[in-house]
Amino acid sequence: MFAGLPELGISNGDDLKETLTNCAEPLKAIDQFQMENGILLPTLQSALPFLDLHGTPRLEFHQSVFDELRENLMERVAVIAEGKEADRYSKLEELLEKSFPLVKMPSIQPVVMQVLKHLPKVPEKKLKIVMADKELYKVCAVEVKRQIWQDNQALFGDEVSPLLKQYIVEKEAALFSSDVSVLHSFFSPSPKTRRQGEVVLKLTQMIGKNVKLYDMVLQFLRTLFLRTRNVHYCTLRAELLMSLHDLDITEICSVDPCHKFTWCLDACIREKFVDGKRARELQGFLDGVKKGQEQVLGDLSMILCDPFACNTLVLSIMRNLQELLSQDALPRDSPDLMLLLRMLSLGQGAWDMIDSQVFKEPRLDKEVVTCFLPAMMSVVVDDNIFTVEQKLPSEEKSSQAYPTLLPDAFYRFLRENRVACEMGLYYIFHIAKLRNKNALQRLLPALVDTYNDMAFGDIFLHLLTGHLTLLSDEFGSEDFCSVVFDGFLLTSFSSKENVHRHILRMLVHLHHKVAPSCMESLMKTLEPPKQRLGPQSSEPLKELYTKLTEKLEAQKKSSPAVEETPSLDLGLHTVTVPTSTGTGSTST
Repeated sequence: MFAGLPELGISNGDDLKETLTNCAEPLKAIDQFQMENGILLPTLQSALPFLDLHGTPRLEFHQSVFDELRENLMERVAVIAEGKEADRYSKLEELLEKSFPLVKMPSIQPVVMQVLKHLPKVPEKKLKIVMADKELYKVCAVEVKRQIWQDNQALFGDEVSPLLKQYIVEKEAALFSSDVSVLHSFFSPSPKTRRQGEVVLKLTQMIGKNVKLYDMVLQFLRTLFLRTRNVHYCTLRAELLMSLHDLDITEICSVDPCHKFTWCLDACIREKFVDGKRARELQGFLDGVKKGQEQVLGDLSMILCDPFACNTLVLSIMRNLQELLSQDALPRDSPDLMLLLRMLSLGQGAWDMIDSQVFKEPRLDKEVVTCFLPAMMSVVVDDNIFTVEQKLPSEEKSSQAYPTLLPDAFYRFLRENRVACEMGLYYIFHIAKLRNKNALQRLLPALVDTYNDMAFGDIFLHLLTGHLTLLSDEFGSEDFCSVVFDGFLLTSFSSKENVHRHILRMLVHLHHKVAPSCMESLMKTLEPPKQRLGPQSSEPLKELYTKLTEKLEAQKKSSPAVEETPSLDLGLHTVTVPTSTGTGSTST
């Protein structure tokens, strides 16, 4: 406990023990020890007996003086470090040399740690001692740990790894949230709110102003994105940069070539729209990538691969297409639309670019603009014609039914092109917001076969289930249920547990609206498989199914009283209109 005192020429317990062992008069030896090792203040000696008269132990007095001196010293260390004297750090280094031998003494340790914290460059020997001792490493300030981490990537990786895992768990939990709604979706929180998350704040603190640590975190994110294809790592890459931007950490922001692009895109994400002015700014950044600096495209593609950026781009594309329709203009004639497609394509190609290390913008397939978008717009026109016809007097309506098939180009591009597929999926949300049941029934079956099964990804299913709540009353129709469940969702639920969970999430919210015959069939189909029948189901799946079962049971218990009244009414109606006396007595 008192290791290190002898090195400083201060007596410890072992010295007192030796003195008492070898002395002839123990009381005199104790007095002498107290005189030599007590507070060396002549005027204090005459005052100490007064404390004895008040029953105050000498230990308590010395401890209170020690605590006060320690606090004053720690404050003084901070003042020296914040000062402007040229020799301020040499003073702290001198103090560190004197105090470091006592670093393991609990009462002195805070002073040593305070000095270490305020030294911009701790002597390497001291850093190695702190790093090698788990207890010292644990209690040292993050400012000291940064100096250890920058030369020890493996140790830094061990510290960062749990945070990155936590971040992914939180994002995936948000996608499976029990809140199934358009108003409270995965994309509802603003960028600034998201940056207040625990993981982002901790990583920002760990990095501080250290460019080397920032580069290490970016490398971890690239590696994990490459290994897992998980797009949430792209979100974290953008959030981390903007968190440092919020704190005005110019040491890092000024050297990250993606900073201004990310800052501009962040403003677009906040508005959920890329306006003309910002579109030109973003285009300027992309066009400004110089020869020899193409590697920047890898980071820019990661930032555009962030689901929040992708969401903003596709929403902007949908809005742009609506404007083109109203102006009778072609997609290829809109520079803003072409830029949005260019950025969407760059984001969608992020994994391929980082994997291949070929830093070149992917070429957008011209047919996406010349074939797919016109095909999608023709579907919009079909809807508009049908809507207008419904408002006409009956004698002016045509006999043509609502179209059920889609253009061949629409099916083909959904299957073969990821940029087209992304736009096709977002068109589903557009028609759901309009509560367009006919268009939804026409389009949903086409999603069974999409590029890389994008329609069965968590982000799309999270948004789809939320948007379907806008058509909750339609679930009372068996035809509508057949299209939503049999025609799309149930086609892959047995092989994809995430689809199974999203269906249950939606039914927990909408079960009372679903046609009873369909609900009964769905409950049998959606029962989690038991181990003896196949792969064991996860706990979240079982919990969702149990929750749905309980809600249905509660609904059954509350419904009989409501159902009995109309059945009694039917009975009375048959009695009150007798055709003959015999019939009346028979009914009675």
